Amino acid sequence: MSLPVPVATIGLLLASNVFMTIAWYGHLKFKTAPLVTVIFISWGIAFFEYLMQVPANRIGHGYYSAAQLKTIQEVISLSVFAIFSWIYLGEKLGWQHGIGFSLICLGAWFIFHDFG
Repeated sequence: MSLPVPVATIGLLLASNVFMTIAWYGHLKFKTAPLVTVIFISWGIAFFEYLMQVPANRIGHGYYSAAQLKTIQEVISLSVFAIFSWIYLGEKLGWQHGIGFSLICLGAWFIFHDFG
């Protein structure tokens, strides 16, 4: 039994973005760790992101256009980052974040609609 293309693509993109967010921002709680150490640890975590990102794009391309795949990835990335920064980093999200995210989602809506 294989998963439908949208489920496989979005699931892999979601998982890959969790790894990438951890790789890029997880070290911010460990500012006393040597920079070279966090670079190598982040690079190791990012490897797992690539193990999911590349297949997601390969599976999804054809069903989705490249622009649509990138749009899905960006909306997922921002969603994962917002949750991560709130829960892990303890940063508050304000109304301006909600408006900005809504505008990005509006842009995504335009990417997925064919007007002509």
